[in-house]
Amino acid sequence: MSVTHKIGRRKTAIARVYVKEGSGVITVNKREANKYFETTMLQYKVNQPFALTDNVGKFDVKVNVEGGGITGQAEAVRLGISRALVAINADYRLALKPEGLLTRDSRMVERKKPGQKKARKRFQFSKR
Repeated sequence: MSVTHKIGRRKTAIARVYVKEGSGVITVNKREANKYFETTMLQYKVNQPFALTDNVGKFDVKVNVEGGGITGQAEAVRLGISRALVAINADYRLALKPEGLLTRDSRMVERKKPGQKKARKRFQFSKR
């Protein structure tokens, strides 16, 4: 089987995901996924598409991810894997879509405004 390439994004993280049939090895930035995503919550997020489609250990995944924080990267990888699984077999869409794994979360950090401390927070106001 050929390699399926998809892109997942979350906040400023971008994950390029390559999925092919294999023994279930997930490599993120040339490291094991369990070493790259150390917490169990992040590991769960990365493996969630496989668990929902009963494909644990059936596909090898190679991921190049950059930008953002570790949580945004994990969610970007999850979206990329979900899109790749749907490209491999359209029936997986029925399992992934209700869980929200095919939806691109478009929320981004609001920019800082001039004359303010942050995006919404103002500098302290002194009346007297």
